[in-house]
Amino acid sequence: MTFLSDGGDTVRELPAYLQPNCEHILDWFHIAMRVEQLSQMARGFRGTYDCLIAKETILKELERAKWFLWHGNVFRADETLTDLMFEVDGAIEEDREARRPAHLVLKKVARALEEFTTYIDNNASGIVNYGERHRCGERISSGFVESTINQLVAKRFVKKQQMRWTPRGAHLLLQVRVQTLNDDLRTAFERWYPDFGNRRHEKQAA
Repeated sequence: MTFLSDGGDTVRELPAYLQPNCEHILDWFHIAMRVEQLSQMARGFRGTYDCLIAKETILKELERAKWFLWHGNVFRADETLTDLMFEVDGAIEEDREARRPAHLVLKKVARALEEFTTYIDNNASGIVNYGERHRCGERISSGFVESTINQLVAKRFVKKQQMRWTPRGAHLLLQVRVQTLNDDLRTAFERWYPDFGNRRHEKQAA
């Protein structure tokens, strides 16, 4: 059994609890999304000529880290991100010592880099060679599932429609869907309605 998750603190230990022998993979969609968020921050950086780091350097190093992660090389990715953090922190410290105005975007990038590096370190065991899995036709992301869920939530909970779901109704519907996928729905019906199977056989005999 393979679990794909976003690597959050609340779900990281769940697969091992549900199935000790399962495979836990960090969803590539969430890695790529975090790298893109960092890149967007970096694109907004307008460094002066005397700044020790340039926007292009940050973007280049982020792409290198992403490439290493795509190939499952956590060590090199972590090394690249750590070096980049030192460069960004050095530029901030240099500005402080020279009493130059602080680059607010650079400070945001520094915080985001630290959070992303911690995220990668915490989920290192779930990072695989995504490129190889992708070439073999194996699943590397649950983005299509999340997209479907978001569309359903928007359609049935947010928008005003005639068949709007209640939280309780959606929960019950989900339980039925899980029972169907696990081939347990018939067993559940027979447990709830003991005569369910007998009536069916009587109708067929008639």
